[in-house]
Amino acid sequence: MDWPEGKDFGMSPEEEVTHAEEAPPYNKLLENEKQYALFTDGSCRIVGKHRRWKAAVWSPTRRVAEAAEGEGESSQFAEVKAIQLALDIAEREKWPTLYLYTHSWMVANALWGWLQQRKQSNWQHRGKPIWAAPLWQDIAARLEKLVVKVRHVDAHIPKSRATEEHQNNQQVDQAAKIEVAQVDLDWQHKGELFIARWAHDTSGHQGRDATYRWAHDRGVDLTMDTISQVSHKG
Repeated sequence: MDWPEGKDFGMSPEEEVTHAEEAPPYNKLLENEKQYALFTDGSCRIVGKHRRWKAAVWSPTRRVAEAAEGEGESSQFAEVKAIQLALDIAEREKWPTLYLYTHSWMVANALWGWLQQRKQSNWQHRGKPIWAAPLWQDIAARLEKLVVKVRHVDAHIPKSRATEEHQNNQQVDQAAKIEVAQVDLDWQHKGELFIARWAHDTSGHQGRDATYRWAHDRGVDLTMDTISQVSHKG
């Protein structure tokens, strides 16, 4: 994948602003501008035998989230789908401007200039279609009809220094989390206990630490906590 983080896209500022400009920090927006601000995120998780993704958008002024889910794709795909969700809202409600906040450098760089570059190269990289080309083409076409301003949010900030922007980023992070049913978690736990019991028996009913070392040496991934549940020795 060609994600040129921090790369100079080789375009004049005039060309870049025809797509996405940089948005100001959320707390610098005027009160009437905040209604047009959306925070986006995406995640991916293995559930059972399937890879599931979830894209989410959070509106700070309305205190509501919108999400979309599916199977078989990555967290990067989900982050791109979240941009589509945000554009859906802005278009549906005829916003004059969309202020987009994301902690994904991939998304920020794409909207700041990478998309323009890919469009000029006919959505190809070294003669092959770029990853998720239909998604990017759809987003690029919509950016031409809507003023979009994008800001990258640093997600790794201590709570003591967290601003309103970071708190909103946490809200969308929560909205993008994939819930796993308790039955799935119980099934996974039973599987781990089965493997731990096998390791404990096969290693000669040794204590927790010895069983852990025995399993680790053989590439079996078990936690001390799981082994403790099948071994009563320290």
